[in-house]
Amino acid sequence: MSHSDCLFCRIVAGTIPADVVHDGERLLAFRDINAQAPLHVLVIPKEHIASLDAAGLASDLLGEALLLAAEIARREGVAEGGYRTVINTGDHGGQTVHHLHVHVLGGRALTWPPG
Repeated sequence: MSHSDCLFCRIVAGTIPADVVHDGERLLAFRDINAQAPLHVLVIPKEHIASLDAAGLASDLLGEALLLAAEIARREGVAEGGYRTVINTGDHGGQTVHHLHVHVLGGRALTWPPG
């Protein structure tokens, strides 16, 4: 898939609108349009990385994404009650957009297993 065909790359480029909650140098975070919880935000790298499996040596970026997820949970008022971060990888892992993204879910009791 070329980056111009990637939904999240198009959101980063501004050609598809999103409800942005964070716009930083390397990461973008926005509300999921198919929310699975009262808080459902996606944290994505602005650089196209297809999946966690393809992240290679981007450990600093992954750490930054997880810390941003925690910051968003605090800012949105769900950190005290608890929240979940999820990275789906590959088709069998439930990844539907092949651009690395961290789901931040909270605002209600979350069950296990997730699906």
